[in-house]
Amino acid sequence: MSETSFIIYLDEAQENRYRHWHVWDRGRIVEFLVQYEAFIAGHWHPVVRYDTAHGEPHRDTLHPDGTQTKEIYPNYSNAEVVTIGQRDIIENWPAYRATYVKGMKR
Repeated sequence: MSETSFIIYLDEAQENRYRHWHVWDRGRIVEFLVQYEAFIAGHWHPVVRYDTAHGEPHRDTLHPDGTQTKEIYPNYSNAEVVTIGQRDIIENWPAYRATYVKGMKR
């Protein structure tokens, strides 16, 4: 097994980042986490997370009140969901941040 992890900042101010971690075994991704995190009011907040917690690939959208919205990907491989998550976060992080900040003001 091999493990890879890294962080990529998505903006020049380094207030938005993409966190990536995965474990390979025999050419397959067996566990992973890809997550968008926003630095707001002096703290890092996880906003959108794709992972294999609980044994199946899924996406959690995290809300400022502590609740989560879950979307399961039952017919996709872990590698496919990693790719979906990477693209989603890189393309949509500004909208995710705006929605999260708006939720903080409620």
